[in-house]
Amino acid sequence: APAEILDVSKSEIRLSLGEVVQRPPLRPRIHLAQAVPKGKTMDLIVQKAVELGVASIQPLITRRTVVQVEADDADRKSSKWQRVALEACKQCGQDLLPVVEPARSFSEWLPRCGRGLKVIASLFDGARPLRDVLRSTEPPEDVTLLIGPEGDFTPEEGEAALAAGFQAASLGEIVLRAETAAFFAISAVRYEFFSAES
Repeated sequence: APAEILDVSKSEIRLSLGEVVQRPPLRPRIHLAQAVPKGKTMDLIVQKAVELGVASIQPLITRRTVVQVEADDADRKSSKWQRVALEACKQCGQDLLPVVEPARSFSEWLPRCGRGLKVIASLFDGARPLRDVLRSTEPPEDVTLLIGPEGDFTPEEGEAALAAGFQAASLGEIVLRAETAAFFAISAVRYEFFSAES
């Protein structure tokens, strides 16, 4: 918001704030469900996902997740990742702070994973190119992107996701690191539905 300086003294500056203009949220709302990778990679994923305009981030513990987040540690990590999200919002001028949920198990999260277009980035046989999955639908209000751990999802997790309404999408012939897969998928959704936002 623009501000006008009204008065300056040794101890304070008085301002008059102009009209606060809030940009509408980006459409579609992208919800990233990301298996927690090892090391500090999740910090990078949160930062870049926020810069790319996600609406929320759900860290997940899957069968092949190397890092195991204990219940008491989940809140601490969530607070840390929320701070990373706030800094990313400031850096890129985001008006709306995405929520970074506490880490949950895949099986706990899946039954209540939301609505809209649901996409699982997958190495499974029969996965369609992400472009084809995105182009097979009208611009949705919400897109949930499910990104697996190092080593991908187990076949059982993949089957459970498909049964919950997820569409299997391939990100190409090259096997991507977890963080690269997240950035690729978010960017593809933003690109594909960009004209729908205007």
